[in-house]
Amino acid sequence: MKKLLIVVVIMVALMGSVFAAGSKESSTGKSATITLMQNKPEIDGALKDYAKAWNGLTGNTVIVKSVGGSSSITLGQQLKADFAAGDMPDIFIIAGIEDYKEWEGIILDLSNEKWTGDTSVAFKKDGKVYGFPVAVEGWGMAYNADMLKKAGIDPKSLDNYSAYKSAFEKLDSMKVELGIDSVVSMAAGPEMGWVTAHHNFNSLLSNGLPYGDLSVVNQLLKGEVDAKRLSEYADWVELLFMFADKAVLTTGNYDSQVGAFATGKSVFLHQGNWVDPNMKSAGATFEMAFAPHGSMHTATDGIFVAAPSFYVINSKSENIEAAKQFLNDMVYTTEGQDFMVNKAGMIPAYGNVKLNPSGQLSKSVQMWAGEGKVYSWNQYNFTGDFRDLTLAPIYNQFANGSIDKAKFIELMTNALQGLK
Repeated sequence: MKKLLIVVVIMVALMGSVFAAGSKESSTGKSATITLMQNKPEIDGALKDYAKAWNGLTGNTVIVKSVGGSSSITLGQQLKADFAAGDMPDIFIIAGIEDYKEWEGIILDLSNEKWTGDTSVAFKKDGKVYGFPVAVEGWGMAYNADMLKKAGIDPKSLDNYSAYKSAFEKLDSMKVELGIDSVVSMAAGPEMGWVTAHHNFNSLLSNGLPYGDLSVVNQLLKGEVDAKRLSEYADWVELLFMFADKAVLTTGNYDSQVGAFATGKSVFLHQGNWVDPNMKSAGATFEMAFAPHGSMHTATDGIFVAAPSFYVINSKSENIEAAKQFLNDMVYTTEGQDFMVNKAGMIPAYGNVKLNPSGQLSKSVQMWAGEGKVYSWNQYNFTGDFRDLTLAPIYNQFANGSIDKAKFIELMTNALQGLK
């Protein structure tokens, strides 16, 4: 039932009823300047272009600040610095319950906003709406279909660890023939902890479980570690690291990781559909999609799909009405919808938006969601500091060879047991 529920939620968000576009006129009565801080650098240019267009429509100005990607500072760290300096943005991003807990004292209740009626994936707490879902996203193992076809590998068969291991070994033996530098493009360097300690970590937390199942999360939060599940997960991490380009793996940034796949230098990419704009800008024309996330020894035929990040409004802002209008206009104006879907390449989380993204990976996410083959994003049940400061360095050490798999398991176990 939980899996069915999320399919309904996502498909309502993607294919809901038509709703009339809202007014393009400013409702603030005077011009305002608002600051928006977000964590998707791949849409920075598109968002800034939309901010300019919105200024022309309303007279209000939006200053966009993007943190993330290969930045040495995380969004959470930047927000803490801004808070200490008394310079918090008017609109900022939270990723889930732990972020909400950190900032709940200044997060505005948005329950009465118009857009809340056109999405089923808003961030809620105690029955009230606080977060505007930025998009529906999915991540997993993106693949180059042309190369898999040349190697005689059916992506649908990649639903378990052994299948991936055999496929990786075969592709590795065909490096010269395929013209690749590595089988998989994976990043685990100091600036890329969000790839390992956020997304990859979620393989341990939710792969193979019914959507919304928090059993593994709840065990870990009590310091109880399933040694068998962790051991299988360590096998998966080791496999990815073993068949990755070492330079990209240990020191590469977002651009080098995504670029290796876009330029045909790797067969797989451990990322999400948010890279569609990067594929387009790089001129990647080959067929691509997401393979099953077979990270376990038993078959797991699905990928990870959610509305993972949310805009919230600073309740201490002097420009609350302008900030509210900016979010509503993103949903109900032609320009806002065009930004979300066509310019930023995002899967809209709002049922009134009839547009669909053209990116191949976004279409693949929609296909997986439509088939009900989806797993949760559960990593945000852990604090940002735990993920970024405790777990990320462990992955980095494993990637650069300073620890082996046994030590990786030991350090992960100790870190997770320390949560109790």
